[in-house]
Amino acid sequence: MTNEVRLAFSHPDERAQATPMPGIAGPLDRISLRDHIVEVEIGAFQAERGTTQRVCFNVVVEVEPITGVVDDDVDRILSYDRVTEAIADSLAEERLNLLETLADRVASRILAEPQAVRAFVRIEKLDRGPGALGVEIVRNRQDYGHGLTVAHNAARDPRVIYLTNEAISSDHLSAWLDQLAKGDRPAILCVGLPDVAGPVAAVPLAQRRIDLLSIEQNAWGLAGRDRRCVVVGTRTELDWGMKHGQISVWAPSKIVLDAVDGPHVAVRDTLGLTRWFAAEMDAAEIIVVSSDEIAGQGGKVEERQHRVEESLLLSNVG
Repeated sequence: MTNEVRLAFSHPDERAQATPMPGIAGPLDRISLRDHIVEVEIGAFQAERGTTQRVCFNVVVEVEPITGVVDDDVDRILSYDRVTEAIADSLAEERLNLLETLADRVASRILAEPQAVRAFVRIEKLDRGPGALGVEIVRNRQDYGHGLTVAHNAARDPRVIYLTNEAISSDHLSAWLDQLAKGDRPAILCVGLPDVAGPVAAVPLAQRRIDLLSIEQNAWGLAGRDRRCVVVGTRTELDWGMKHGQISVWAPSKIVLDAVDGPHVAVRDTLGLTRWFAAEMDAAEIIVVSSDEIAGQGGKVEERQHRVEESLLLSNVG
């Protein structure tokens, strides 16, 4: 009994270790978030309305062990950001009265991730008394039935911008990036092959790799012109960048080579590659920018709102 009482107030990680998952023979891997404190308006009492209070989150997620070599690949694991994003999205959805409701929504978002099997969510109010007042729930994937999904937030669909080499080298580039940083959507920049010819291989597979690396060299060249441009090559990094206002420049090798249903165009068709990438990212629009367009707007580019309906539409600018 003493041990059970101790576990009731211990960190959820200890509780996870003490409560084996039904139907799972072997151990599960765990990731944890400890003492994540957020100021938020929450509570059913009138005194809790119109004011914020500190709320502490402790979360443990049990995940399927990775089979094979991890190979230091961030896209193969459940990112810690997914846990903090589940909390932030649940808090942003609407004002809530009950910690129980909040905990359930956090758990449901976490368990929508394919790697997640079970989630321990403890939430405590720190300012409602001399101690911490809170709840803890345990949920597994089956609790939410099959086909668990998180509602798509169209407002987060990115704007994919293809920069020609002329635009990259333009004197107006920084001024245009100033405008882009103030936009209402996340931005991902794409580039093509550099003007300087790269090596030529007789083997198509080798040439494909060479062309992908050439595009990435061009991406790094863009990043060298403006420090706000961050070259990223994984879906996890792209998602993080979109949520944190980062101007990402896509390095295509990893996503293209790892794709189950890869692009049905040659890598050298960089506009076609950009269309494929935009579809993979649920992009709201694609914009192609040339130096003439930037110069003609005095460093500004008029936004072309071509929404994605049944197929992606390419806005030929300049």
